[in-house]
Amino acid sequence: MTAILSDYTATLEGLRRKARLRSLAPQRGMDFTSNDFLALAGAPRLKAAIMAAMERGVPPGAGGSRLLRGNHSEHEALEVEAAEFFSTERVLYFGSGYAANSALFSTLPRREDLIVHDALIHASAHEGLAASKAASVSAEHNDANTFDEAIRNWRRKGGRGRPWIAVESLYSMDGDRAPLAALADIAERHEGFLVIDEAHATGVFGRNGRGLATGLEGRDNVLALHTCGKALGVSGALLAVPRVLADYLVNRARAFIYSTAPSPLMAAGVREALRMLDDEPGRREALERLVAFVGHGLRSRFGMEPSGSQIQPVVIGDNARALRIADTLQAQGFDIRAIRPPTVPEGTARLRLSITLNVGQEQIESMLDCLADAMEKHRK
Repeated sequence: MTAILSDYTATLEGLRRKARLRSLAPQRGMDFTSNDFLALAGAPRLKAAIMAAMERGVPPGAGGSRLLRGNHSEHEALEVEAAEFFSTERVLYFGSGYAANSALFSTLPRREDLIVHDALIHASAHEGLAASKAASVSAEHNDANTFDEAIRNWRRKGGRGRPWIAVESLYSMDGDRAPLAALADIAERHEGFLVIDEAHATGVFGRNGRGLATGLEGRDNVLALHTCGKALGVSGALLAVPRVLADYLVNRARAFIYSTAPSPLMAAGVREALRMLDDEPGRREALERLVAFVGHGLRSRFGMEPSGSQIQPVVIGDNARALRIADTLQAQGFDIRAIRPPTVPEGTARLRLSITLNVGQEQIESMLDCLADAMEKHRK
């Protein structure tokens, strides 16, 4: 190892000592990790739609940014259909939820504004916050009163811009829901904006999978982000905003302007996935039954209070113990990963159980048996 790489080696060794070193692992075992909640990623209907799009000449690559030659008719058709689906004036299609969050927060809040974000908001939002001209403060997780108080404190100190409230509707590591109605009232009262990341709710909750922000979208002060790589089974992200904000992003958001456009073929896939949400409600109903089954098992066997969603954390606490339990489960054929700081707060290392239609009750029952054995085996 040459000296020029020594600092990086030392950092990796430090992560290893703290049981925080990450590595890539192949897909293996029963799926208790992915966000393919409705099992659309491998659905024959979705595959057929993408193959049909290829046959009619839709290319895999865009060939340029949206403002140059990369603006394909599939992008435009998707944005029109998605705007109707989510009852909003305009939708912009981004290559990922990370890119959309980064573009949103780095572009729309102005220098004189304040962004109040939930303490557990996603890393992609933090990336945008770091690039934003506006000041930002953290509010206690899912505590609407602390959002309100943060805005009041800012006003008392002379804040003259607009407040932005930034939350996830369903949190990716805890599976709990934001108090959206209370937060919408606070945003309205303070003449501010409410940004709702629906990444883990889109497709699963709301009328025909329209998310937990259903009923709020379409307001001038509400922005909602729907990622396409989770329950929709494809890739990219749909940012639902008032028309003027979409136009502003097209003109000012560097992450939009200077990125090659998302694959037109994936845009065709997202169009079909949205239709499937309307056409196949049985998928959501089946997932709801599995979530209830898991919740009952966790409560009766482990005394754990279930999250009530398809994301169920099993908090272990110690990083190394969480890794040992996860390794044991993986060796028994269950793809369950340990989630450690800094992704989650210190002392809350956990197993993140993701419930999808890629498994059934029999496999869940078997997983819970093995989980009980592994937790007993690795008590310390």
